[in-house]
This record gives sequence, C-alpha cells and structure tokens, in this order.
Amino acid sequence: MAKAETTLDQLTVTTIRTLCMDAVQKANSGHPGAPMGLAPAAYTLFKYLLKHNPKNPAWMDRDRFVLSGGHGSALLYSLLYLFGYGLDLEDLKNFRQWGSRTPGHPEYGETPGVETTTGPLGQGIANAVGMAMAERHLAARFNRPDQAIIDHHTYVMCGDGDLMEGVALESVSLAGHLGLGKLILIYDDNGITIEGKTDIAFTENVRTKFESQNWHVVTVQDGNDMDEIQEALQAGKDETGRPTLVQIKTHIAYGSPHKQDSSDAHGSPLGAEEIKLTKKFYGAPEDKDFYVPDEVLENCRRALSAGQALEHAWQEGFDAYKTQYPEQAGQFVDAVSGFLTQGWDSKIPAFKPEDGPVATRSASGKVLNAIADNLPTLMGGSADLAPSNNTYIKNATDFQKGAWEGRNIRFGVREHAMGAILSGMYLHSGVRPYGGTFLVFADYMRPAIRVASLMKLPLIYVFTHDSVAVGEDGPTHQPVEHLASLRAIPNLTVIRPADANETALAWKKALTTLDSPTALILSRQNLPTLDVSKRDGEFMYGAYTVENVTNPELILIATGSEVHICVEAAKMLEKDHRIRTAVVSMPSWELFEKAPAPYRERILPSDVKKRLAVEAGISMGWEKYVGEGGRIMGINRFGASAPGGKVLKEYGFSPENIVQNALEMFKK
Repeated sequence: MAKAETTLDQLTVTTIRTLCMDAVQKANSGHPGAPMGLAPAAYTLFKYLLKHNPKNPAWMDRDRFVLSGGHGSALLYSLLYLFGYGLDLEDLKNFRQWGSRTPGHPEYGETPGVETTTGPLGQGIANAVGMAMAERHLAARFNRPDQAIIDHHTYVMCGDGDLMEGVALESVSLAGHLGLGKLILIYDDNGITIEGKTDIAFTENVRTKFESQNWHVVTVQDGNDMDEIQEALQAGKDETGRPTLVQIKTHIAYGSPHKQDSSDAHGSPLGAEEIKLTKKFYGAPEDKDFYVPDEVLENCRRALSAGQALEHAWQEGFDAYKTQYPEQAGQFVDAVSGFLTQGWDSKIPAFKPEDGPVATRSASGKVLNAIADNLPTLMGGSADLAPSNNTYIKNATDFQKGAWEGRNIRFGVREHAMGAILSGMYLHSGVRPYGGTFLVFADYMRPAIRVASLMKLPLIYVFTHDSVAVGEDGPTHQPVEHLASLRAIPNLTVIRPADANETALAWKKALTTLDSPTALILSRQNLPTLDVSKRDGEFMYGAYTVENVTNPELILIATGSEVHICVEAAKMLEKDHRIRTAVVSMPSWELFEKAPAPYRERILPSDVKKRLAVEAGISMGWEKYVGEGGRIMGINRFGASAPGGKVLKEYGFSPENIVQNALEMFKK
C-alpha cells in the first residue's frame, strides 16, 4: 500500500477545499461545508485506493464511486477535474449554471465520471448496493479460478442525512444479509445537518447498528489524518465477507474561522471575507480564486497513465480469457453491451380465447420465464411478493450470499430500496433488472422511479393487483390514484395490458426500450383473451382498435381489465340501440403520444365527438382523449372491502352501466 506523500498530499487537499469554496461562492449557491470536511478522505480514495482510468470512465472493471450526499457535488467535480476526467477550470467556474457540465447535484450522463444521479438522500447508498450486487453476480457467472475478469469495489460516500433515510436503512440491511464484501461505505460523521447539530434528532449508535446488520465497521477519529483514512479504507478492502462502514469523524467547513462545525456552512456560500480567512488558515493564496498549483495538477494527473496501465493489464487478461473461454467471453460482451441475445423472444407464448380467462399477472409470469430461458442477463425479484407478482424465474436459483450466480433476488419488504437497487444494477451494466410489488406500493418506490426516469434507465417495474378488483383487502390495497401518479412522471412508460397477449407485447416493448423505464400494470383477476383477428392497429403505438366499425358514432376507450367490459358494452349498444361503437384499447398514454399524428387520428378520429373513457382509477388526465363532447367513467374516491367483482359492479364498471353512460351522451 502506497503511503501518503505528506506535503504534496496536504497541498492537494487544500486545493480541493479552495476549489469547492470558490465554485460555490461564484455560483452564489451550493454546499461548501461537507466538501471541505471530506476532502482528505475523498482525495485519499482517488489517489491511493480507487481503481480507475480517467481516460475511460466506462472501463468495465473500474471501481465505482458514488457520492450519495449529492449536495456535496463541488467535491466530486473538483476531483474529476484534478484527476483528468475531462473537466476543466471553466466547468468549475460554471458550477450550477445553465448548460454546464457541473449541475447542482451530480447527474448521470451529464458529467464524465459521475456513476449515478444523486441528491435525494439515501438513494445513492441503495444505488451502490445495486452496483455491488451486479459485480458479485457477474463475477460468479464469468470468473474462472485462473481468470478473474470482474473484480472491483464499490465505494459510496454519505453523511448523517443519508443514514436517517429509510431507503438507506433498507439497503444497508440487505447488503449485510448478502455479505457484499466489495462494498465500502464512507460515512462523513460531522454531526451537522441543515437544522443544526444531529443530536436534535439522531442519537443512535451507528457503529452498533451496522455491526448488528453484519457490517464490518472501522472508525477514523481524525478526518484530516490521511494515513489513518488510508489504513481504514484498506481494512475495508481486506474484509471480503462483509460490507464495510468507514466512519470518519470530520468537521464541516473545516478551517473556516466562523463557520466550522456550524450548520451555516451546510447549504450557503461562506462569503468572500470568510473565504479569505479560511484560505489564510490553510496557507493558500488569499486573493487567488480557483488557484491550482502546477505540482498539484501533476500529482493528480499521474492517474492518467496509471489508469491506462490498469486497463491495459485487464485487457490482456481478458484477451487470454477469450482464448481459453470463447463462449463465456461472447456472453460477457453481450451482457455488458446490453445486447438482447438472439432468439430471446422465441419462446414467448401466444394465448388463445378458447384457452379461457387468465390474469395478466399470471400471463406476465409465463412470459417472463419464457424470456428468461433465452436472456441470461434478465434478473430480478419482488418485495416479498414473488408468488403474487409471478416474478420468480423457475429455471434459476436465488441470489444469496455465496451463491451470487442466482438470478432471483429476494428483496424482502423493502420497496424503496428495491427500486433504487435496480437502478444501481443497471448502471453497473451486465444485467437487465426488474422488480415487482403491488401497484398500491408504487408509492414507496416513487422517488427511485422518478430518478430512474430522469437517468433514462430501461428498468422494468412489475406492478400487480392493479385496481379495486383486488377486492377483500379493501381500500388500503386498492390503487385508485396510482396510474395517474405514475403517468405524471416524465419519461416513464406506463403500460396496462388488457389481456395475456397484450402482456406479452408489453414485455417485448419494455425489453426493446433503451431510454426509459417501463411500469407494467397487471391484474389480479382473470381476464378474457381478446380475439387477435379483430385487432386493428399497432400495440407498440400505445393504442389500437379492438372492435372496429366503419364510421363509428361512439368510441369507448379503456385500459386493462376494463377493455373487455367495453367490448361487451359495444355489442349491446350495436344490438339494442343501433349505435356503431368502436372499442379502443389504450394500454399506454406515453406510447400513444409518441405515435405519428396520422395514426392517432385513425384511432381517435377528430370528427367522432362522442367518446367514453373507462378506467378503474381516478379520472384525471382522460379529458385529453375524450374531448369536450366526451365522458369519463373513473373512480374518484377510495375503494371498499368486498369481493372484487362486487366492488367493480358497485363502482359502475359493468357493461350495463357503460351502455347507460353512453346513451346519456346521445340525449344531448
């Protein structure tokens, strides 16, 4: 283990601190305190322990570094600049400005070297757990006794606020259970949050809590002692059977005469005069902003040649692996490239009306297993609901400690952690993750879904028990507002299939989508399989005509389980009232909005003003599709406890009531 070069290392830490202060001051916005306290730990990690190649931030076997407390982004940007990731001083000077590569919180895809979007506290820890899980899975799947092509660590830096969040606690618990020995959590224990000292709300024994959850804990008493920090981080690397918490006692805004150890330094610039006094304390030039001594830049940029040498050595090892294990090497390349293997969809079943009704959650399970047999990167699980969600891969084993080759993940009752862990797994690359729970519990996952949508990650969320038809469990488990809530998230594709075949198509669409997550909304109750021969249109466009007629007078628009009720109602309207009625299945608003305008006009002709939307959820949003002359049948109150069919009928979801609502439009 290389030892710190005391004088030059201290000068580099001082430079990092002053860059962070100056960036926040110039932006007149940001969080200088944590970066000032964490600079020695972050520098020690990047200089002496992190396996990385700044010239190629995407090198597969690099160590991952996640700044969970994303408000401290000035620290990360300063490191990325100094170590040669492609940022320059102008980027630091444009911190938090329009169009800059240094946004207020780290954003995946905007800045080279940023592994994930962070800022909502705790989620970065869960992302890192997902990365560590993906590393263990790929290592178990592809490494051979004489060839280890996957062998890296995941480091995540967090603060007190992160550890107060429930998502962090869920993730920490799972990581300890799984024995993720290549996960190292660096805890900035500075005792300060926005409101003041942490003891106003946070007095637990963090060390004991982590130890009780099968974590190895190392404490660093002096956050400025780089030798002690380095030894602690190395101890984390040496511990292979448990994840490690490195608890570092730091001072927020270290060196600031008036703001050290004060919440005033958390989220506000120090001020010009305070910065001068702090630079004087550091022994740095007081009147030079964004000052970087040449020897500091030279010191950090040694990582360029060192990183290239590391990747070159890995590439030589992989070339030997390809020679010795050509089939596995090809599978590895497919996995990390995100390719869908040839024939991945060849076994997806086709469902026939004569086979009888089937719940879309059951159809989803059949489709999932048919795909999983031919797509080895597909892995995931459920928040303790796999038998209900039908998310278990039957021909695979469980992902557990020491059995990381398994593809079935037992997330436990940890919805928020599951959502954020899925993001980390995909960001690591090499796996295509999915996760399931009841639709009503999408609320617990919403923060993770939102950030995944922001990052454009093609994750798959399997949400079952999709309406008041859940029945006897009652309003606590009957989602009514959840479809609208998910549809409100930008860049999330929500698909609510009407039958088993639509469910198969929904899975195909989800897996061929590469720039957004997909939420599959599935029924608990059995649904008839629609007659494929009567379908007119493209499912992939988000809506199509199930029952087509020439020159329709009325259009019934529905999703999911309500489509087949509308089909029955349309038959009654035509037979008993001679009203030409078209039925449109609209499984996805988002896909329909992306469809060509002529196609949208064909499905919803503008000259047909009488339209009735039918969906067992709140009516909000359907106004766009029914127009001024239309109506909406929805549920704008909570559900009730009774058998599902009874609840649907009492809430008006019957062919007879649809007919009655349609006829009232013709009375106008």
